[in-house]
Amino acid sequence: MVCETTDAEREVADLMPIEAPVADCQEVLRRVPFWFHTFALNKAAGIYTPGMVRDHRYRIPYLPADFNGLRVLDAGTCDGFYAYLAESRGAERVLAVDNHQCLRLARERFGVDLTGGEAFRAIGALLGSRVEYRRADVLELAGSAEHFDFVYCCGMLHRVENPLGVLRVLRGLLDTGGRILLETYGATGPEAALPTVHVMAAGEANTGDNVHYWGLSAPALTRLARWAALEECGDTQVHTVDGHPRLIATLRAV
Repeated sequence: MVCETTDAEREVADLMPIEAPVADCQEVLRRVPFWFHTFALNKAAGIYTPGMVRDHRYRIPYLPADFNGLRVLDAGTCDGFYAYLAESRGAERVLAVDNHQCLRLARERFGVDLTGGEAFRAIGALLGSRVEYRRADVLELAGSAEHFDFVYCCGMLHRVENPLGVLRVLRGLLDTGGRILLETYGATGPEAALPTVHVMAAGEANTGDNVHYWGLSAPALTRLARWAALEECGDTQVHTVDGHPRLIATLRAV
């Protein structure tokens, strides 16, 4: 299955134009069967990957313009766009982890069988990147001696069985002054004003998406963050994208 690239996601992709040779771009597009993220392989030639994501523009204001010297963790990296963006903006070290739950999503929702990491590795080769890719669950990072200045936790908290446990692990990986950029599925209607965790039915958010468990209200995120010794930085917002609520916030250690 090939998804049609949206103009909205091209705007996000243009934050990191790769400008690879056209022949290399065409080879990558032939070799990788499915894309979650849209990459500007060659913006000048109008060559983009056909990412399934509809619109991540609401994340742009939350991204540091300068990652210079930062140690970055991308938890739930998927195709790695944000990990590579951090590297392109000067990050000293980037670790990208993914538990390959996205393979089930690709198979059940889109009918595509992936082995895992195809798109990530293809982009890394085009960039000559030093980003480390690791197949791992976030909970497996508990107790790691490595600490980070900036952590992405985008598009994955609603897909884990233990969201509080994940937040606690990420809190333990933060260095002094570190921050977490968290984005997850939100809540709608009367639930949005209450500290509510909406338990989703299989396929409720999207047909064929059977690894989507929760919808969090902003007050619920506030309480979960406190249980994990984190606090919001005052920039929490809910955006509606393609009819779906997206909750985004920056968290810091208490």
